Amino acid sequence: MWQVQANPKHILPVIVFAQFAGTSLWFAGNAVVDDLIAELNLLEMFVGFITMAVQSGFIIGTLVFAFINLADRFSPVKVFLFCSLAGALANLTAIWSTNFTEIMFARLATGFFLAGIYPVGMKIASDWHKEGLGKALGYLVGALVLGTAFPHLLKYSGSSFSWHSVIIGTSILASFGGILLFLTVKDGPNRQKNSNSKIEVRAILELFKIPNFRSAAFGYFGHMWELYTFWAFVPIMLAYYLATNELESISISLWAFIIIGIGGVGCAIGGHLSLGNRSKQVAIVSLVISGLCCLVLPFLFSAPIVVFLLVMLIWGIFVIPDSPQFSTLVAQSSPSEYVATGLTIVNSLGFALTIVSIQLVNLIWSANSNPMVFLIMLVGPVLGLLAISRYKQEVNEYF
Repeated sequence: MWQVQANPKHILPVIVFAQFAGTSLWFAGNAVVDDLIAELNLLEMFVGFITMAVQSGFIIGTLVFAFINLADRFSPVKVFLFCSLAGALANLTAIWSTNFTEIMFARLATGFFLAGIYPVGMKIASDWHKEGLGKALGYLVGALVLGTAFPHLLKYSGSSFSWHSVIIGTSILASFGGILLFLTVKDGPNRQKNSNSKIEVRAILELFKIPNFRSAAFGYFGHMWELYTFWAFVPIMLAYYLATNELESISISLWAFIIIGIGGVGCAIGGHLSLGNRSKQVAIVSLVISGLCCLVLPFLFSAPIVVFLLVMLIWGIFVIPDSPQFSTLVAQSSPSEYVATGLTIVNSLGFALTIVSIQLVNLIWSANSNPMVFLIMLVGPVLGLLAISRYKQEVNEYF
């Protein structure tokens, strides 16, 4: 009888840590956005533009890397290392930026190299985990969440230092993560080198004709409409609550880290609950609860601080666990030869939607600081639920 050889125990923890370290670059600019606005004499609405720059860079990078088959032609571990170092360097250039254009380019370049960290990290994990991939992806998305939140913790910890310390700290962490992965993890045993694979436009159109694929994709789009807008505006919601109630009793940076970072716990739990073909159920529960939080929060800016923070924490927990589950459903509903194409195009379109959502909320909030504007995010969970409810889990004719 053949026995399946277990993976070395350090593999997944190292990949998860490297993913956390690399993705700490994502919101490094957002954590110090108030300092950038003051130092560079920018408009208050800059928060939307700095987030848009990273998202745009990530979309461009994802598509470029997919079209040139970077992670197929070359070792994914080496690609991760290069992008971690390059992303760290791009992140550092923010320190020397002197105007709006330069800081936007610094964040755009950072987003571009994140396309070689987040998706490639998931590919490395899939090359090592032929079984239990859903749980592994849950941990990896959890690492993304903690990485996204980490700059806020750095900002809080180094509140007596210049904002430069946040940028330098995240760059050092990302570099260390890439080097650690390179030194301790090899390309996985399930990796199949394929220099001829490419995204086919015809295949994209055919994929969206598949009912289950379409359902999972549009469910993901609804999820993404809400997710990054929520993360981008968490500090602003906290600041508005404190100003409205004339309070100074809590640290915005610390609570932004907690509210965003607690989603990592939700991802890990969601990954375990999804075992046994329950990805759809996990996604539905996440969308329902995050949607309810979005619905009630605009009415809680005068509520006691314990109530306000509790709803924000619940929202932070449930806004993200559906992400790896939607990726799983997209992969399961794609023909085996087009799984990579399906994941890439859905991922790219989802991040493109985040730009629209963030900018829409940003523009309206800048013109009229009314908490009701946050109800715009509710469109995502509602449409996501309508889409994923049509997913027929028992139908899987492509494997």
